[in-house]
Amino acid sequence: MQRLPQFKYHMPKTIDDTLAILNDHGRDAMLVAGGTDVYPKMKRKQFRPKVLVGLKHLTDLRAIRGDHQSGMVLGASATLTEIANHPEIVQHYTGLATAAGVVSTPVLRNMGTIGGNICLDTRCNYYDQTQEWRKSIGWCKKAPGDGLTSEQVPCRVAPGSPKCLAVSSTDTAPMLMALGAEVTLISAKGERRVPVGTLFGADGMNYLTKQPDELLTEIHLPPANGAKTSYQKLRRRGAFDFPVLGAAVSVTMNGDQVASAKVVLGGVDSFPIEVKAAEELMVGQTFSEELAEAAGQSAFRPARPMDNTDFHLYYRKKMVPIYVKRALQQALDE
Repeated sequence: MQRLPQFKYHMPKTIDDTLAILNDHGRDAMLVAGGTDVYPKMKRKQFRPKVLVGLKHLTDLRAIRGDHQSGMVLGASATLTEIANHPEIVQHYTGLATAAGVVSTPVLRNMGTIGGNICLDTRCNYYDQTQEWRKSIGWCKKAPGDGLTSEQVPCRVAPGSPKCLAVSSTDTAPMLMALGAEVTLISAKGERRVPVGTLFGADGMNYLTKQPDELLTEIHLPPANGAKTSYQKLRRRGAFDFPVLGAAVSVTMNGDQVASAKVVLGGVDSFPIEVKAAEELMVGQTFSEELAEAAGQSAFRPARPMDNTDFHLYYRKKMVPIYVKRALQQALDE
């Protein structure tokens, strides 16, 4: 049986208290809300925080407010189930409700939070194993052991790579990027509000630009403005599995013509990828099956999956145009 390592657990009741703890402990502290990813990785010795900061008592972070006309604000601790079932989100931000609703299983969606899914750790077949297994192959960049540094061990996916190639496996972040959402980050030094896409770095090891002393408090959805949205997810099973490909789209129409479009891919790199070629191809054109097909094909080149998740990488790459086309057709059919 795998057991949790020793740690100190704090349960602050205010945001200010939370920020003070983060400021005092720096990288030794880790935030935990639902804990659906944090605790299993602590058991596998992938995460080794000396201090855990529980967010359960910060009730303000559970609020969901606003509407599709003025925009919505989602508390970072709102559960995935609450996001997936919220009537305003289901009707006017359909793709986000879908993305939240296909994360893992119902039980874990009842625990997992939208903020936790946005900040979800990257994954890899060589990284997401027990400590004993990882030690037997000589560790990897993302989790070097035996006192080694990341520079002293290779990336097991591509030994010549100077960076970690673990994959971004969040379902909600690609959809939030397609919607043009922003997040609020607060620390003892101040507050900043940034687009969701800027949260991610191009390295599976340093996958977030959020600083250790920052707390993600809110997600801001812009007014829906009649946008048609959809999310398509490729995985082996119909539940539980992480995405090995996610296609998130948001399209606004002016009559029969595409006024604006966003296409974002998840599960094919260390960060969600915005496919600008597909967007430029669609704007100003009359929507049709042929246009959806062409937009899907334009997403083929920027998708560069590695051989470190489920399914063969060539199959996953070939599925990119198909899933983008499906997402676009579903969005417009809705």
